[in-house]
Amino acid sequence: MTDQTASEPPDSGPVTTLSDDDLRAALLAGWEDFKAVPIFGLFFSAFYVVGGLGLLFGLIGAGQAAWFLPVAAGFPLLAPFAAVGLYEVSRRREAGMPLDWGAILSALKGKGDGQLPLMAVAVLIAFGFWIILARGIFAIFLGRTGIGAESIGILWSLPGIGMVLVGTAVGGLIALALFTVTVMSLPMLLDREIDFVTAMIASAQTVQSNPRTMLRWAALIVGLLIAAMIPLFIGLFIVLPVLGHATWHLYRRAFPD
Repeated sequence: MTDQTASEPPDSGPVTTLSDDDLRAALLAGWEDFKAVPIFGLFFSAFYVVGGLGLLFGLIGAGQAAWFLPVAAGFPLLAPFAAVGLYEVSRRREAGMPLDWGAILSALKGKGDGQLPLMAVAVLIAFGFWIILARGIFAIFLGRTGIGAESIGILWSLPGIGMVLVGTAVGGLIALALFTVTVMSLPMLLDREIDFVTAMIASAQTVQSNPRTMLRWAALIVGLLIAAMIPLFIGLFIVLPVLGHATWHLYRRAFPD
């Protein structure tokens, strides 16, 4: 594991060039990690699946089924934190360290310096901001129509389609911004002694230096997560762990030292 102080930004110059071959290699390595120790992947993804199902049926029971769409759209914003434990599993396998539950669960709080929790707070604030924006977009398109949020059917109305299109665009921009600053910073906070702001800068530099490759990676993550959520979130039992492990291996390809 590489130690690095907050006063020494990680590779502030050009980062490693990434290609589609790196994406394929990272996915393959992620699959191998999941196959080797599936219990960890199934454990962490279960929280995501149970949470999604609880949210879905809770909104249906409250007569607010249409709100599931914007909330579910924000789920990928939180997915990286569901994968923190998976990063640690991959890190330990790579280093030949024991895979005991205590050490892996303790990784969820980072190195004990508060940097990972601070980053979690920042992402949760962004998620809350997205929900506020979603409510505002709903009010703009459907607030004067007399149509409530009690049914998914409202999305097929003309105002509903407009709401979905605008909401998708706004949500996509927020998701892209968060992806840019978290895709490398979260595994980096497990791997190095570094503050979360510096880690986010390093992550943004990686995306800026490899825009096409990283946009493909972002599109792949979103596509797989959406596909996995369609059958009552069940597909997340496989997709989330593989993507979590793969993200670690992609980070190691971007920051090998």
